[in-house]
Amino acid sequence: MKKYLIIALILLVHTSSAQNNSTNKPMTMETVSPNIFVNDIHATVQFYKTLGFTVIAAVPEQKNPIFVMMTCGSVTFMFQTFASIENTLPLVNRSKGGSLLLYIKVKNIRAFFEKINDKVTVLHGLEKTFYGATEFSIQDNNNYMLTFAEDE
Repeated sequence: MKKYLIIALILLVHTSSAQNNSTNKPMTMETVSPNIFVNDIHATVQFYKTLGFTVIAAVPEQKNPIFVMMTCGSVTFMFQTFASIENTLPLVNRSKGGSLLLYIKVKNIRAFFEKINDKVTVLHGLEKTFYGATEFSIQDNNNYMLTFAEDE
């Protein structure tokens, strides 16, 4: 009888331990897709198309959306109009601008810079940083700062 009790206890501890391990696994984040609030969604779509992004979703429709999702490579941005939330989220506001910097890793940064530098407002040109990345920063049409970087 003692033998069965010990086996039952071992099984109970093992089962309990296995259940705890599956529920205590650390959460892992996989991607981030910022939802950026803007005043003029049409101008924003055109600006980001200049950077190589394409619209993959628009709500309610592409002709007059209040929300769009755009991608370029593995980078996804969502844009939504301030008007679409009309005081339902008072924390979302923007009295001054420039409150967000999006840091975007790219490949072939020099060719990308040459392609867009005369079509956007460049805040600082190509430079090698003290941490080894080559970067440049631009201002988007909503006064957000985008920094593009490549580890060369």
